Amino acid sequence: MPQDLTLIPKFRDRLSYLYVEHAAIEREQNSIALHAVDPQSEELIETHVPVCDIALLMLGPGTKLSHRAMDILARNNCLVAWVGEEGVRMYAFATGGTHSSARLLRQAALVSNPQSRLDVVRKLYAKRFPEALDLQVSIEQLRGKEGHRVRQAYAAQAERYGIEWQGRSYDRNKWQGGDPVNTALSAANACLYGVCHAACLSMGFSPALGFIHTGKQLSFVYDLADLYKLEFSLPISFAAAAEVSDVPIERRVRLGLRDRFRETRFLERVSADLMELFGPDEEEDRFDDDPARPGELVGGVEGGVAYDEEGN
Repeated sequence: MPQDLTLIPKFRDRLSYLYVEHAAIEREQNSIALHAVDPQSEELIETHVPVCDIALLMLGPGTKLSHRAMDILARNNCLVAWVGEEGVRMYAFATGGTHSSARLLRQAALVSNPQSRLDVVRKLYAKRFPEALDLQVSIEQLRGKEGHRVRQAYAAQAERYGIEWQGRSYDRNKWQGGDPVNTALSAANACLYGVCHAACLSMGFSPALGFIHTGKQLSFVYDLADLYKLEFSLPISFAAAAEVSDVPIERRVRLGLRDRFRETRFLERVSADLMELFGPDEEEDRFDDDPARPGELVGGVEGGVAYDEEGN
């Protein structure tokens, strides 16, 4: 049955929230279902929830959420929060890994100033080349240099594995319509984006504030992932495309990348690259130590204080 995605409710049109406690939440086709024992009849009851209508799902005490249910909640942009009884306490929500905004503010400042943004763009390009880059080289020349490097890498992998390479080509609406190596590359890049996205969020950076890419929620994820594509996505994708196997190529690529990430301690590398890109933290993220502690006010004065009319 054809689906019209324009019929999915927009965020502003959704119901406010749903609070659940003492229930198991499972995926039910393209939505979720609550499984709980009726306190009066003591019978197990099942309640279907139209997840695309819910803006916030609050998980109270005694709730269990399956991996498949979380998958469909995330796909429908439903924020999930773990809360106290009756929602009176906010414990956690399904995003981010820091309570400090220090890194996000630093990223926003760098991307908002044309010169500092250009400096970061140069840093990103410089990390892709073994030789030092001449400061006189323009961004346009760097793009051309990067394009040449990528074409050479594709050609080298194709020659290594004896694959006739026709160029990067894919149609996101026809996943199975491309040749095996392009399908493998798309699957590999999707894995790479996922890891880089998780790194951005867990370290307190915004995946949307890109320096080379712009205008998308994952612009900075694309900036970051481009640092690693030739090293990770290309060799595993071409190797998978050359392999004769009954296992779907997407699965072989995912497993290959999983092993490669583990062998190279990839997340540590991404974290180090992020800190190198933005510089070390100037001060300890003290707001991470106490999540409930108010932050500073504009001007660097302490928050959480009732100041008098003189500002003292």
